[in-house]
Amino acid sequence: MNPNEIRDEESAIDTPLNLREVGRLRVLQALFDTDSTSRSELVQITGLSRATVSSLVADLLAADLAEESEPDGQTRPTGRPAQSLTLRAPAAYAIGADIGHQHVRVALCDLNGAPIWNDAVVTDVDRAPGETLDLTADLIQRALRERNIDQERVLGLGVDIAAPVRVPSGVLEAHGIMPGWVGVQPGAELQRRTGLPTQLANDANAGALAERRYGAGRNVEDMIYIRLSAGIGAGIISGGQPLHGSGGLAGEIGHIRSAPDGRVCRCGNRGCLETVASPVAIARLLENSWGYPVAVSDLLPLIKAGDRGAVHALQDAAEEIGRVLANLVTMLNPELIVVGGDLARAGERLIEPITRAIRRYALAPAAEAVQITSGQLGDHAEVLGAAGMVLADAPRLLTAALAR
Repeated sequence: MNPNEIRDEESAIDTPLNLREVGRLRVLQALFDTDSTSRSELVQITGLSRATVSSLVADLLAADLAEESEPDGQTRPTGRPAQSLTLRAPAAYAIGADIGHQHVRVALCDLNGAPIWNDAVVTDVDRAPGETLDLTADLIQRALRERNIDQERVLGLGVDIAAPVRVPSGVLEAHGIMPGWVGVQPGAELQRRTGLPTQLANDANAGALAERRYGAGRNVEDMIYIRLSAGIGAGIISGGQPLHGSGGLAGEIGHIRSAPDGRVCRCGNRGCLETVASPVAIARLLENSWGYPVAVSDLLPLIKAGDRGAVHALQDAAEEIGRVLANLVTMLNPELIVVGGDLARAGERLIEPITRAIRRYALAPAAEAVQITSGQLGDHAEVLGAAGMVLADAPRLLTAALAR
């Protein structure tokens, strides 16, 4: 069985499913959403008859999409142990590509979202779209070659990029952010280069997806993921669903006004949060104060060493981030805020002043209800979220493939 025989996404969506395919989709979705389950539990979850579930499970076992594991102690009314069913993680794959300002990272993930190949290359991205897209395609082919995976077993490619992405066109709001990418549609370009169905998202939205599915936000219905790197952005999950806005631009909190008389931002406005609280802004502040060059890469070593100036600069930035997040907490009432990106590695020296500012400036009941924590996935959050965009649709893609 070749899960990726369905190369025509539009055709797969438009073709109505018959009743057996609907049942198969329900069973696959249930298996995808649980670590393991039994046939009797599938009957309860899907609402299908026992005979239908048994028949569909037999199809999935024959197609090597599912497997039975040793009894786990649960017993049937007959006294025989129930067999546990799981999806076969190596039955199909998804690829994630994370395109930052100064790096490209690619991960090849199994159906469980576990990366079986993961590598990054440092490169100047902002003014080199063609070279960056070629590099991304080369890394994808290298991953498949080194893991001996036939491309037909890949369900699709998810790509995140460090710029606002308009949906559904896939056009970047790249002016002043990634100046060489104006007019470029990375999703379409990578689909042409790789032959893989491709989805495109902003990096913070991909990070939010990953932390919710695999990291600190597991099973949380209302959360905000904030990415503190070269830029500042937020991915928002509301009611269990990503909040993108009418054009995909929701969550661009780096461009909320923070300092009315501050620097002109790369977006063209003045005093945006990015101009006072990004790693670049913190390094620039220290450089101006100390009179010698300070690189972004110097910040974390200085902070971990307890340098007084660097710690104070970080805490001042965290205070501003917390002020802006307090508005989101009041408006959205999230259960959790997950802090990711380069600055997240500062740990409690960053989290504590953010938390303090939220407690001070947000509506009290909302501030008391929200927890603020560092992300669990580190530098891999965005690339795993990019692959996760494809895996979120895996049950439908696999159902359509089995129908071929």
